[in-house]
Amino acid sequence: MKSNLLSLIIGLSFVCFDIEAQNRADQQHLENPNSFSMILLGDPQGYTKYDINQPLFDLCTAWIADNIKNLNIRAVLCTGDLVEQNENIVRNRRMVNQTSKEMWTAASNAFSRLDNKVPYIIAPGNHDYGYVSAENGMTHFPEYINFERNSAWRDICVSNIPNRTGISSLENAAFEFDEPNWGKILIITSEFAPRDTVLYWAKDLVAKPKYKNHKVFFITHSFLRERTAERTNNEKYAIYPRNWGQDIWEKLIEPSENINFVICGHTGKPGEFEDNVAYRKDKNQKGKTVHQMMFNVQTIGGGWEGNGGDGWLRILEFMPDGKTIKVRTYSPLFGISPSTKHLAHRTGEFDQFSIVLAD
Repeated sequence: MKSNLLSLIIGLSFVCFDIEAQNRADQQHLENPNSFSMILLGDPQGYTKYDINQPLFDLCTAWIADNIKNLNIRAVLCTGDLVEQNENIVRNRRMVNQTSKEMWTAASNAFSRLDNKVPYIIAPGNHDYGYVSAENGMTHFPEYINFERNSAWRDICVSNIPNRTGISSLENAAFEFDEPNWGKILIITSEFAPRDTVLYWAKDLVAKPKYKNHKVFFITHSFLRERTAERTNNEKYAIYPRNWGQDIWEKLIEPSENINFVICGHTGKPGEFEDNVAYRKDKNQKGKTVHQMMFNVQTIGGGWEGNGGDGWLRILEFMPDGKTIKVRTYSPLFGISPSTKHLAHRTGEFDQFSIVLAD
């Protein structure tokens, strides 16, 4: 009996070892073991609007959860448009085969892989409001992405203000991180086309003595256009009151001396990969450089009605020098298999680059 029990224990130990030692086709690593990372997800609406695409978004968040320790992941950032339509039960089969509730459920389920493990910080997009696309300020975001679902937010969420319908929500919120080599970082999210109320809240927040010396990142959905990196302006959405990219720059980013980095999604079109990304840098009123980056993968992988983005995401590695962020563009979809891992890395100048947060 003892012999059989011993054999069972040994057998189980080998099973556990095999699980922990799964052979990864394309295991990613930090360039410097003293770095930490944040993962950037572009607009995932193309994953959630078709049931056949939804496992690709699950793969992305499962890959992130699997790499939290390996890549020292501190947060996941998302540019919004979690769904194609916020409130619709009539399926236009040419562009969706899911109701809005099914899309919100799919997005929620994908992010649930990160709950109680790592914070995910989302700036909702135009498709997350109204009926089809931001006809008004109604949104189901607070129902599905609510504060209580993820304990990773509890100690880092330091401020928020109500959304357009008066509900306390993570749509407009601020998150504080304290890293040994970087000091304190404040990440602020905003609703789509934020109201003046939101911009003034953010402006007052970053000017407070408590946050004045923080490195501040601002995430909003609409800010830059693809390729040209021109700021968005006068977009044709009915939601009101509102501010587009140029307004956000003039009212919040340029006057604030400690906003270092703006991240957005929203724009893009079928074509080359560079039709879905943008980057620029400008000086604020204090003469400090503000880096601005757009990343939106929804048309990669077959256009508007393709697979939703081929799994592309960005690994932002925060180097131990306290000022350099190294950007890599990577796809777990391709990286998961030995036969496709050679396709998992984009290395063009707009795919792989460094951002130096210096005056």
